[in-house]
Amino acid sequence: MNRFKLLYGGSIVALAALAAALGAALVLSAIGASPAATFVTIFTGPFKDVFGLTEILVRAVPLILVALGIAIAFRSGIINIGAEGQMLMGILAATATALALPTWPKAALLPLVILAGALGGALWAGIAGLLRARLGVNEILSTVMLNYIAAQFYTFFLRGPMIDPGELETGSGTPQSMRLPEAAFLDRIVPGTRLHMGLVLALALCVCVWFFLWRTTWGFRLRAAGAEAKAARYAGIHVPGSLVAAMCLSGAFAGIAGAVEVCGVHHRAIENITSGYGFAGIVVALFGALHPAGIVPAAFFFGLLLVGSDMTQRSAGVPANMILVLMGVLILCIVSAKMYLNNPYAQERAARFFARFRTSGAGEPS
Repeated sequence: MNRFKLLYGGSIVALAALAAALGAALVLSAIGASPAATFVTIFTGPFKDVFGLTEILVRAVPLILVALGIAIAFRSGIINIGAEGQMLMGILAATATALALPTWPKAALLPLVILAGALGGALWAGIAGLLRARLGVNEILSTVMLNYIAAQFYTFFLRGPMIDPGELETGSGTPQSMRLPEAAFLDRIVPGTRLHMGLVLALALCVCVWFFLWRTTWGFRLRAAGAEAKAARYAGIHVPGSLVAAMCLSGAFAGIAGAVEVCGVHHRAIENITSGYGFAGIVVALFGALHPAGIVPAAFFFGLLLVGSDMTQRSAGVPANMILVLMGVLILCIVSAKMYLNNPYAQERAARFFARFRTSGAGEPS
């Protein structure tokens, strides 16, 4: 039986990967690009030098952090589509904290800035959690709408209260904040690259999330509420409170991702700073089976796709935004694969076919 499950799971994953590759090839062919050249550029180009490899890790850091929060929410029975807006609110909170305390030492300021980012994301996500728990508002709708509101808030602050005074003096009016004090910078891991200590923080939080969800009572309650709400209520678990807590935790991780991005890469709040990480993190979480052990390699893979897609503009003539189309194809394949992996009827049919195949093979004369 274990052998069959391994064979069945491997076959479904292989077919899903093949379908994703074929779907991507069709899309690339439709825009006149060479699928072979594009795939070679994406999957080999970033590995040709240290800079490309470190850029993959730089892109993977916010993906890991966002995906960890998405995994907590999904496993708790609430769907968070608002990580993009939660990242923006985390960036605003982190930037405001750093600029308000420029003389603080790094040992005190940097943790406080990251904590402010987590709080900003948690409070913004908590709105959707409360709407779901108290009023029964669908969290998919509320988190998507909150993304738009957060984007408007972010634009307002960058063009108004938080705009760099230097931009007003020169008359350029570029919507960006002042540069953060150096005490709020995350240290570089590899000199001469953008790889920063946020990678270490993200990996450490992976361990924390695993321990929290699978080794603590609180984590068990969240997972129980997500697995079967009625049974959880019967066991004495306060399901509405669990939903709000899960959404706040999910938003906190998105806020940390925003704080890490501004402290480790850009060193100031700018437009389009999230680069779509809030949405890509959902794909990473699903691709990683909503588990920290799967999220890390999934984030590395999608970091490779993002860096490789930038290279395809120069070498293969493929627009960088085509990576969004490729991600869409991957999502469809992942969802389809999960449907078949979790479908007992499909497993039963495959088991009968496998047994019949073994019987017919054993009955042949030698």
